[in-house]
Amino acid sequence: MDDTLTLDEALAELTSAEDFLDYFGVEYVPSVVQVNRLHILQRFHDYLEREPGAFASGDEVTRATGYRRCLRQAYEDFVKSDALTEKVFRVFHSEPLPDGGQSTFVPLDKVFK
Repeated sequence: MDDTLTLDEALAELTSAEDFLDYFGVEYVPSVVQVNRLHILQRFHDYLEREPGAFASGDEVTRATGYRRCLRQAYEDFVKSDALTEKVFRVFHSEPLPDGGQSTFVPLDKVFK
């Protein structure tokens, strides 16, 4: 981690999954990240949202440890599985149709919560 920036400043500068993984010291296989980078970042975000109070602390070391744990878990989800199975994005969710088929249509209000 770059010790010259605060955690929030460093986070603001990270732009890719690889940036996040490198910053938090999470070892990764580039080919896994290349195929799943958006899914990993979304899952990371989802994990952070599940524990909103856990990252509100002013203690940067505790916050960074929590971020690292969530990011590592998000990455590992896609080492053990794949995007289609994990269904991170709503476009992967289908809804039953009245005739028993499946719809892949996702209304706009479901995409942007």
